[in-house]
Amino acid sequence: MATAMGPAAPTDACYMLIHPRLDVETPNLQTLKRNLERGTDDIKAEALQQVISGTLQGENHDQLLMHIIRFVMPTRNKTLKKLLLLYWEVCPKYEADGKLKQETILICNALLNDLQHPNEFIRGSTLRFLCKLREAELLEPLIGPTRECLSHRHAYVRKNAVEAVSSIYRTLPHLIPDGPELISGVLQTEADMTCRRNALTMLTQSAPALAVQWLKENAQLVSGFEELLQLAVIDLIRRTARDFASEKALFIRCIFELLNAAPSAVKYEAATTLVTLSSNPAAVKAAASCYITLATKESDNNVRIIVLERLDRLRMRHEGIIDDLVMDLLRVLTAPDLDVRRKVLGIVMKLTSQRNVNDVISMLKKELAKTVSDASDYDKNTDYRLLVIQTIHSCASQFPEVAASVVELFLDSIADFGASSATDAIVFIREVAEKFPDLRQGIVSHLVASFMDFKAGKVMRGALWILGEYAETPDEIREVWTRLRKAIGELPLLAAEQRELDAASASADGAEKSAEPKAASSGSRRILADGTYATESSLTARATEASSLKLDSKPPLRAVLLHSDFFTGTVLASTLTKLVLRFARASSADEEQQVNSLRAEAVLIMAGIIRIGQSSFVTTPIDEDSYDRVLACIRALEYMDEDSDVLTEAFIDDTQSAFARLVKGETKRVEEEERKHSNDNAVQVDDVIEFRLLAAANKGASVSAEDTLEHDIELATGEAEGRAAVSKLDSVVQLTGFSDAVYAEAYVNVNQYDILLD
Repeated sequence: MATAMGPAAPTDACYMLIHPRLDVETPNLQTLKRNLERGTDDIKAEALQQVISGTLQGENHDQLLMHIIRFVMPTRNKTLKKLLLLYWEVCPKYEADGKLKQETILICNALLNDLQHPNEFIRGSTLRFLCKLREAELLEPLIGPTRECLSHRHAYVRKNAVEAVSSIYRTLPHLIPDGPELISGVLQTEADMTCRRNALTMLTQSAPALAVQWLKENAQLVSGFEELLQLAVIDLIRRTARDFASEKALFIRCIFELLNAAPSAVKYEAATTLVTLSSNPAAVKAAASCYITLATKESDNNVRIIVLERLDRLRMRHEGIIDDLVMDLLRVLTAPDLDVRRKVLGIVMKLTSQRNVNDVISMLKKELAKTVSDASDYDKNTDYRLLVIQTIHSCASQFPEVAASVVELFLDSIADFGASSATDAIVFIREVAEKFPDLRQGIVSHLVASFMDFKAGKVMRGALWILGEYAETPDEIREVWTRLRKAIGELPLLAAEQRELDAASASADGAEKSAEPKAASSGSRRILADGTYATESSLTARATEASSLKLDSKPPLRAVLLHSDFFTGTVLASTLTKLVLRFARASSADEEQQVNSLRAEAVLIMAGIIRIGQSSFVTTPIDEDSYDRVLACIRALEYMDEDSDVLTEAFIDDTQSAFARLVKGETKRVEEEERKHSNDNAVQVDDVIEFRLLAAANKGASVSAEDTLEHDIELATGEAEGRAAVSKLDSVVQLTGFSDAVYAEAYVNVNQYDILLD
């Protein structure tokens, strides 16, 4: 953000905006000078904070530099010394002509004294400050004390001294030309793990040959290092694997040892690095096993999802290699988070093959049984059950050999499912019945046996459609008809309901008469407006509750009709029509009387549906579409003798062929998507083969571009290496809203460990 604030020149850079406190008056220069000169340590600290804040926002405080040097710099207060280091970092150190100010000599002398201070905190803080300096005139006198701090007795001073040497060598290598050798000696003799980590990081960036040599000498000890040093070793391997290809065996051996490390971060980075070093199936399986272990043991759901995303990318790049780990991956389903489970099941579906489909289905059956038996969290169990059912559905669609066992499972458990889960299960059963004719008889028998347990209208409609389409023999039709009659209840529908209502009204009148004396005795006296007394009594009627309770206890088909679900009524009418037409076509001439009996009973049921829909027993009357559909079914049965062939074609042949086309179209669509995905990932026979070792050093190989650290940085910043400056506009990040007083946007640029917002 290049913006000038206050009296600063337009060319001055303002690196930070700090909102001023409205409850505190901003002091002027004279007040700041007085506070810095005569105030106590607390007053000086507050004044110095105000100076730092103003300088960061572009205010000109050059006149205060000598006051700070004279009156604040000699202090022994540690808070003031820390604030001084912040001020030295932000204060202007150059004159207008570009020369270093004379006052900086005094700053250099103060820093030199702090580097020799007996207090470890002051020494360490000063060394950290040296990492921010870029002025050779200031750093040159401080090189000697900085080198001496590398052998200080306290680890805090030594680790900051390593960082200071590393920063100076990167920016001004002529000041300390033997920096890598110096740090290499520290790495050999140092005992503190943090110091060793800093030293190894410095060698990795500045002298990778020395770092690799150290790794060769200490390869047997890698598994015993602490987490920070192990991560530094992994970073060294990632950065140097291409330039030191002869040491690839050493690198892979170290990475394999780190896969068994205790810290999760080390395991994750080791697995990620391993697949960049080798595409060997053993290495890929080891990395995938490490990812699965992390996803199983980690408690943070965000970490689990990140690890699973990485596992999915590994599967895409190495098709078929990690299929054997699908059962281990299913252990991650113990996680309570639904997003994690959804991600796991998505990967499991892609890893399932002919070899492991039976094991996967067995495991999913157990998970489905858990959702039915566990009632601890109903909402989560319902969502997870639906997810498992959809996964089993997809699995059975891809591998027809398990369809029979899956259908049997769904038919046995569908009564225990919720509405959404049962709907998805009945859709799958309908699809299987179309694809596999050998299973139709068993499906019809199971649905007939379980029909009385269905409660949801969608499930009933699916079951009715299946029964109407696939009950073909006379015995099956009789069995289905008997079950449907039981699910409908007493006929005629309207007359039966009226009799129940009359009986309920009679019982309610008797209860009201018996409750009248009690109501009078429980009344309360009130004074009316004209001064007379009146007795107020209340009587609670339970006829409505009794009727609603009786509605829930009615047969399932009758209950859904009384709940104004006339769409299910139209499906019932179509099913009855199909059953009558099928029975008439499959029966002999001697069974004509039975055909007429079924025909009359079907018409009676359909007429009852219409009359119920037009009565006061339902809250919502029957809609016109449902009315027309039921009436069409009645007329079809009325004229079935004259137009038998036409009706059979319309109600039986056309519906079955239409659904068959739908199933084939869906199957074709899935196959085309899979074929398109395989074509996108396929390698053509005439594709160019790129050898990484033969590629130019400044270009690299596109084959392993995804494996490099630079590629990760490009993904993080949204910038591809070598893009034109104009294309940077595509990666601009908006920092404020369009309606804010100040609009700000930035472009992210990463240089090693420095992240710059341009």
